[in-house]
Amino acid sequence: MKEINSIYVNGGFITPHGSATLDLMSPTTNEKLAVVTLGDEVDTRAAIAAAKQAFPSFSQTTKEERIVFLEKIRAAVNRRKKELIDIMVEEYGGVSQFSTMAIEAAVHDFTAMIDTLNNTDLQRKVGNSIVRLEPVGVVGIIVPWNMSNGFICTKLSTAIAAGCTAVVKPSEMSAQQTQLIAECFHAAGLPKGVVNFVNGLGDVVGAEITRNPGISKIAFTGSTIVGKTIARGAVETMKRVTLELGGKSPNILLDDADLEKAVPMAVAVAFLNSGQACAAGTRLLVPETKLKEVNKIAKNFAEQLKVGDPKDADTVVGPMVSVKQYNRIQEYIKIGGQEGATLLAGGEGKPSGLEKGNYVKPTIFTDVKNEMRIAQEEIFGPVLSIISYKDEEDAIAIANDTSYGLCAYVASADKARAYRVAARLDAGRVCINGMAHDSKAPFGGFKQSGVGREYGEFGLEAYLEPKALLEP
Repeated sequence: MKEINSIYVNGGFITPHGSATLDLMSPTTNEKLAVVTLGDEVDTRAAIAAAKQAFPSFSQTTKEERIVFLEKIRAAVNRRKKELIDIMVEEYGGVSQFSTMAIEAAVHDFTAMIDTLNNTDLQRKVGNSIVRLEPVGVVGIIVPWNMSNGFICTKLSTAIAAGCTAVVKPSEMSAQQTQLIAECFHAAGLPKGVVNFVNGLGDVVGAEITRNPGISKIAFTGSTIVGKTIARGAVETMKRVTLELGGKSPNILLDDADLEKAVPMAVAVAFLNSGQACAAGTRLLVPETKLKEVNKIAKNFAEQLKVGDPKDADTVVGPMVSVKQYNRIQEYIKIGGQEGATLLAGGEGKPSGLEKGNYVKPTIFTDVKNEMRIAQEEIFGPVLSIISYKDEEDAIAIANDTSYGLCAYVASADKARAYRVAARLDAGRVCINGMAHDSKAPFGGFKQSGVGREYGEFGLEAYLEPKALLEP
């Protein structure tokens, strides 16, 4: 059994002050994979002190010097790409298809940020004055378990490009993945203290990052509930925040959409990352005149999806990350039936032959009303709600009738029409006729889906403070 008993602080792997441990369980078998020793407040303060000490020097590096560092990190991550994919599959249960895509995207994050930095003028003439864009300071980075190393690479590539130093608190359930990515950053030869990793609990390590005055900015991905807690704590020391939070993304099939293509795509988008994705399109909005046809196609497609071993290349839905997550989703499936929705596919319990792991049957409810809990609350599992609408105006109203606003999807044979509808949706990203990602386009949410943006120039600016230099 593997033991992870070090954290990465000030350029080296050290024994943490904290002594509490956590068993890491396989989501496919619920057998113990490893044990991790968790850092505590003392470890977090040491990491913050190291980052703070490194900041004055690193903040003065040139664009060209930072680009060299980003290139070295990219090469180090790329060299261990297969290991990073394999450990994501084993520890998290991410299916091979998604894990491969996630790690390849993580490598590309460095390429995209190098290009962004190359094309960003950090000193500009504005009016009669000079404006300098300077690094904000030490950044506290807090990420969840559903794509841990992907989030780390996105945020750290941006922080380093801006000239910031950082303390990373990954999910404690991702300790094996964290160990590997920390080794990649160490191999890149960054100056001591620029990047630090502390395994630990949110109410210990995360809380210290939130309240510590040595942190100037927090970049967080996770639930809206935790994001609000961080925002409340951050305001005490006026920390800048970027919060990428939950979603309940609508997927509108307009009445001219090719249902044979659009419906399977919609189901796939709903079950993205086994449904454990903030960007999953979990509300499928369809014309009421085509509801029966959509139900038939969706049911047939869902029943053909392979649920099983995440190592298998053709597996589409793998296990949930933990027993707790499995139980949460089972409760929502039960609620869907109690609320009066019609079960179209899946349902409660585990698929046959997969009883040892945290497997959920890919579940689709139809005849869902948008006010139902399964249509309003983020389930974070493979559960899709099909909602019918009367006309285009009704579809837009239903899509926007949510407290979230992270992503949305629109399918139509008329691209111009799809763009017109997209322009009226309350969402930070809208994908047209399928799922797409652009590592230079902003990602983040309206309403309770967050504050600020990740990626590209919009993401980079969130790590920079404008300083105006004026003279009479």
